[in-house]
Amino acid sequence: MSNLSGPPVRQGEAASRPRPTRSDEPAAVLRPTRSPVHASSGTRLGTARPRQEGPTDLRLVPPALAAWGTAALVLDAPPAWVFGLVTACLVAVGLLPLSRRVRRIRRVQRVRVASWPRASAAALLLCVAAAAASAGLHGADLRRGPVPGLAREYATVTAEVELTSDPRLTRPKVRGDHVAPTAVLIDADVRRVQASGGAAVTTRAPVLVIVDMDAAPTGRVAGGRGRSPWLGLLPSTRLRVSARLAPAMTGGDRIAAVLRVRDQGEPDVVGEPSGPQRLAGRLRAGLREATDGLPADPRALLPGLVVGDTSRITPELEEAFKETDLTHTLAVSGANFTILLALLLGPPGLAQHVERRGLAPRLGISLRGTAVLGGVLSLGFVIVCRPDPSVVRAAACGAVALLALATGRRRSMIPALATAVLLLVLYDPWLARSYGFLLSVVATGALLTLAPRWSAGLRRRGVPPRLAEALGAAAAAQALCAPIVAVLSARVSLVAVPCNLLAEFAIAPATVLGFAALATAPVAMPVAEALAWCAHWPAGWIARIARAGAALPGGGMDWPGSWAGAALLLAATLVVVLVGRRLLGHPWWCAACGLLLAVVVVQPPPLTRAVTGWPPPGWRLVMCDVGQGDAMVLAAGEGTGVVVDAGPDPQLVDHCLRSLGISRIPLVVLTHFHADHVAGLPGVLRGRAVGAIEATGFEEPADQAAFVRRLAAARRIPVTRAAAGEQRRTGKLSWQVVWPPPSPPPDSPPWTPPGTPPGALPVHPPAPEGPNDASVAMLVRSAGLRLLLLGDLEPPAQRALARSPAAEALEGVDVLKVAHHGSAYQDPGLIRRAAPRLALISCGEDNSYGHPAPGTVAALRAGGAAVLRTDRDGALAVAGGGGELRVARD
Repeated sequence: MSNLSGPPVRQGEAASRPRPTRSDEPAAVLRPTRSPVHASSGTRLGTARPRQEGPTDLRLVPPALAAWGTAALVLDAPPAWVFGLVTACLVAVGLLPLSRRVRRIRRVQRVRVASWPRASAAALLLCVAAAAASAGLHGADLRRGPVPGLAREYATVTAEVELTSDPRLTRPKVRGDHVAPTAVLIDADVRRVQASGGAAVTTRAPVLVIVDMDAAPTGRVAGGRGRSPWLGLLPSTRLRVSARLAPAMTGGDRIAAVLRVRDQGEPDVVGEPSGPQRLAGRLRAGLREATDGLPADPRALLPGLVVGDTSRITPELEEAFKETDLTHTLAVSGANFTILLALLLGPPGLAQHVERRGLAPRLGISLRGTAVLGGVLSLGFVIVCRPDPSVVRAAACGAVALLALATGRRRSMIPALATAVLLLVLYDPWLARSYGFLLSVVATGALLTLAPRWSAGLRRRGVPPRLAEALGAAAAAQALCAPIVAVLSARVSLVAVPCNLLAEFAIAPATVLGFAALATAPVAMPVAEALAWCAHWPAGWIARIARAGAALPGGGMDWPGSWAGAALLLAATLVVVLVGRRLLGHPWWCAACGLLLAVVVVQPPPLTRAVTGWPPPGWRLVMCDVGQGDAMVLAAGEGTGVVVDAGPDPQLVDHCLRSLGISRIPLVVLTHFHADHVAGLPGVLRGRAVGAIEATGFEEPADQAAFVRRLAAARRIPVTRAAAGEQRRTGKLSWQVVWPPPSPPPDSPPWTPPGTPPGALPVHPPAPEGPNDASVAMLVRSAGLRLLLLGDLEPPAQRALARSPAAEALEGVDVLKVAHHGSAYQDPGLIRRAAPRLALISCGEDNSYGHPAPGTVAALRAGGAAVLRTDRDGALAVAGGGGELRVARD
């Protein structure tokens, strides 16, 4: 065997010294050669693959961070402060020593740290000065021109605006007993404004346009009655609107005012959108059309995965994605752009070598041609997916890498990320305050720094390479992003990493097939529909993962929603990482910790009951803590319960039912159609077998009654009307409806209530004065307990009930569900007749209605009742039977 010769090579110097060669090799091989970066893209597989990636260069990181922080702080600063900061930075640059720059390079674990004292300080100061100047100018844009002054006067104006975003529909919000009307929100720039009696003024001021849906023509309002024409507008469209200006609702936003449009139907278009936006609009509309025939979840999710179009995402599905930290899949980000570039360049690992895969080398496109094609792809990506912060960051980072590819320079993603941050913050300083931009940059930084180290550590411990890579990426992104998410949602997901791991394998095929459907829809809709049908399988898988993770009782935990809470979570994460590194060498300890985490997340009902005591054994009635609203559960057997009202929030009532282990609901009783009693119905129906829905015959408010009927029709659940005299039984639970009386048809003869004594005169039932007086009231019997549930009955209906034939059955009940959240409007006669031992009040903490009224609480206690309320005591469970009565609090 021939001896190898040559001096020893230290770590990190292999790239600068020729490798040791054998003496019998040809002379041509003995001469070290350096492969050019612009080598032919068709390099034969199996040949040498010189890396184009050098040691990590961190010189751009401090200037990028300094510019980011400066822009975030200076946007609201007075002009004098901005001028002073810029001047101070420029003077400091001029005062730096003029001695010759000295370069010192030391290598530590392949990381190059270059010390350029003067150059580094000068670059840092110049970036701070540039960021301060840019932020000062952008902040001044919100204060100049006539719009801010008119907004302070709440002036009515005629304005010409240019849209800068897609219209979006607000989610319905429950406010008291009604649902706030939905509205269309659009970001726009005011180009011309004319106040009443004044002259038109040309200006440029960013505003938020709010179009109340009530202003749209009848039959065109979204939410089941058609689609508002405002939702079809494209960015760059110019409109003329008559509206009222108002100051921005919160400080720190990039809007100079709010433009609220009222009493206007079809939008008055005065300028058509640009050509690129029309093309993007056709592509997006084509994708929506191609997905029309898919099941509900893939139909809603696929446009969001591909182009960030979340218009079809239901609040229930959106909440599931938030609970599992999968919301990033709905916001187009670097992952989508990486998938597209991988099609062009091949896998990211091979893209760092001269030898590449992907479509470009197979089509014979050179590296520079590939870079140009990638730039065109980046531009189209931003136009079609809209310039959201994560999209812009991904495109800018990719553009920097493509520029390095075209110029033949060594490229590293960390300098590319720092360059992208620096350029974007200088171009648009408002990104410095964007949580979306912050999450995008932090997630990318985690994938570039922590993920490779964690993946390598897992591989050293025997984890398969592909699984180690996926687990390292998911864990690194979650570790750094979770504190920021906690600030926004005051919650930490315990299932985020496994849910992201399970969803990762479906994101790439769903995205690729979705983009293929997007591209083919304008020319071949049947092909696009076939591609969308193929894509609906991985998209549906992602939706099922989100729903399953959100359904786990311990899938998340509340956390302080502040930056102090974020720091605490970051410290806790660091402790978990340090402890986890030691546990990886002890398989049994790892298994024990994994089992403990699984128990915490799944929370098996028997174990949970043994540890927490909730729900108490033998419970008969549970009043759920759903805030300012009503939701109760009547025990009807193991895992079975009759639900009375659903509260205002699907998440809260769903959590209550899961804590009780309720999976079968023979009947849902909706006492009336106010939103604080029915808006949570999706949470009741979620994952449960429901036999029927029974509601009052007074279907007001009409929109909430229609909402209930739509949900029931979608699940094929029959809806019936409740009327006095109806009696039902399921298991050991029985009940009688005591109110409202049946509504007779017009010109009907007088009505004789059931149980009327012989000889009594028939009467006409009183017409309800509103939804509250039409509430369904029930007398429930369970294991010897008598419970009276009054819904939201007002005094007129309460007095009529006290005089009804059922009044005798109401005397001396064990438990009274106090009407209308304990408001002051109660009939003392009905309270005295019921004479409850226990009074339960469902109300929200610090509600604006003053519920419960002190007078009502005093009257109940004066009658000998113990009074409990959900705003102070939480969820309440009543147990016992006969003369025994016990109450447990959750």
